[in-house]
Amino acid sequence: MSNPLWEARADLVVVGTGVAGLTAALRARELGLRVLVLTKASGEDGNTRWAQGGVAVVLPGEHDEGDSVDAHVRDTLVAGAGLCDEAAVRAIIEGGPAAVARLRERGAVFDAAPTGGLARTREGGHSAFRVVHAGGDATGAEVERALLAAASDGRVPVLEQHVAVDAIRTPLGQVCGLLVLDGNGVPGVLSAPAVLLASGGLGQLYQATSNPEVATGDGLALALRAGAVAADVEFVQFHPTVLYTGRGARGRCPLVTEAVRGEGAVLVDALGARVMRGVHPQEDLAPRDVVAAAITRHMAAGPGGVDDHVFLDATGISDFARRFPTVHAACLQAGVDPAREPIPVAPAAHFACGGVVSDVDGRTGVTGLYAAGEVARTGLHGANRLASNSLLEGLVVGTRAAEAVAADLALNVLARCSAAVTAELPTAPVAARDSLQRVMSRYAAIGRDAEGLAVVGSVLDLSTADRVLDTRELVEDAALTVAARALIAAAAEREESRGCHVRTDFTERDEVRWQRSQVVRLNPSGQPVLADPVVEMGVA
Repeated sequence: MSNPLWEARADLVVVGTGVAGLTAALRARELGLRVLVLTKASGEDGNTRWAQGGVAVVLPGEHDEGDSVDAHVRDTLVAGAGLCDEAAVRAIIEGGPAAVARLRERGAVFDAAPTGGLARTREGGHSAFRVVHAGGDATGAEVERALLAAASDGRVPVLEQHVAVDAIRTPLGQVCGLLVLDGNGVPGVLSAPAVLLASGGLGQLYQATSNPEVATGDGLALALRAGAVAADVEFVQFHPTVLYTGRGARGRCPLVTEAVRGEGAVLVDALGARVMRGVHPQEDLAPRDVVAAAITRHMAAGPGGVDDHVFLDATGISDFARRFPTVHAACLQAGVDPAREPIPVAPAAHFACGGVVSDVDGRTGVTGLYAAGEVARTGLHGANRLASNSLLEGLVVGTRAAEAVAADLALNVLARCSAAVTAELPTAPVAARDSLQRVMSRYAAIGRDAEGLAVVGSVLDLSTADRVLDTRELVEDAALTVAARALIAAAAEREESRGCHVRTDFTERDEVRWQRSQVVRLNPSGQPVLADPVVEMGVA
C-alpha cells in the first residue's frame, strides 16, 4: 500500500449508520462475521433519525379489512409510475413483517393501538392504514435508537468521524476494502473482502431539503468510481410538505410528515381554497409526486397572493400535539400554532428514488461491493417512492445483504487485498457547492426543461476544478458534483414527465419510448455518461 498511515481488517465494512447499515451489521455479526461500521459524522447523524412517518407493512392479523401484501404491492407499483421492478417490490414487501418483528426483538418500541396491536396510520398513495409508527411522528429516531443500542450491546465497532474516500480494488476490479480519512484527515485503509454502502441519499444537491448535512451522495460517487452503474438518478422526490420558514431557506428544513394529511389535514392556499381538490381521486393523499407538482403549479399561479408556499390546515386534528410532537415543536419554534392556524409548507428535496444498481440482496455489478437503503436502486421505488417504504427497504435489504455477504464468503467468490494493491487519494472534479446548489434548485428541481438543464451543465463546467480528495469537504463536494452531472444527463435525455421527473417542455408521460430505466456510468475520463440498460442491467 502507498500513502495510508494506518490499517484495519474485517470481513465486512459497512458505510453508514442508518437503518440499512446497522441492520446489515447486526445480522452479519449474528452470522459470525467480523464487522466494522464507518460513518463520517456521529452514529446519530444519518437520515434515519429524521424519518417521521413510519414503516409501511401489512402485519398478519393486524391490518385493515381487505388489505394485503398484494394491495401494498399494487400501491407501490402505482406510485412508481411504471418503473418499479415488480419482483423486487414483492420480495421486499413480503419481507416486511419478519423485518419489523426482528426490529422489535432488538428493542424498538412502536405505538400501540387502544384496541391492542400496533397503531397504524395512512399516508399518500396508500389504499389502507398500514403505516406503523413510534413516538407519534418520531419513528426514525426510535429505529435509530434501538439499532445503535443493539450494535453497542452486540459489540459491533463503529468508527465515527471517518469518511470513505475510495474503494480499493484488485487488478481484476474486485473491491477488497476502502481508503478512508480519519477525523484529522489522516488516510488509512480498511481491508475487507466485502464493502456495503448504506450511506444514504443526496438531498444536499439542493438549497432546501429535509435531509441532514451528511446527505451528499458519497456512496453513489464511490460506487461509480469503483465501476458500478447507477439508474433512475433523475427521480428525486420532493416532499410536498416541509415547514416554510421564510424566503431563501437553506439546508435541512423541518419535515411535516405525510401522516398529518393521513389524519385529516388538507392543503389550502392563502384564501382557504383546497389545493388538491379535483387534481387526483385521492386528493390530499395522492402520491407525493402528484401533490408536490400540484403545489408547485399552485404557487406559480399565485392564487391568494402567495408564490412560495401554501398551507396545511390541521386545525381539525384535536390531539395534534400528542400525535405529532416533533412537528408540533418545530411549528411552535417557527411561531406557528397548528391547533389555531394553518401550517405554511412548501416542497423540498427529500428522497433519491434511484441510485447504485443492486439486487434485493444488495449485490452490485462489482464483486465485493454491496449497496442497501437510499444509496441503492433495487427497483422498489421506480419513478416515485411510496411513503414509508424506505425504512421497510432498509430493514429488509439490510438483512438480505448481510446474508448475501456471508454466502459469498462461504463460496470463496470474494477477494482479499494483496500487498501489490495500491491505495492513493484520488483526484476528482469538484464544483463550488454554493453555485451547484443554486443552479440545481433553480433548474433541476420540480419542473425542468432542456434549456435549464444545459445551464446547470455550463455552470458546473465553469465552477469545477480537479482536486485531490484529502479532506471530508472535498470528498463531499466531489460526490455532489458527480451526482449533479449524472442527474442532469439522465434528466435531459428523458423527454417526458413521469413520477418525480417533471419536464415543462415534455409534459406528457410517454409509455412507448420511456417506460424503462436509464443507466449511468463513468467514462474513462471520470464523467457520468448514459449507458445501455440492456448491457448493464439486462433489461430492455
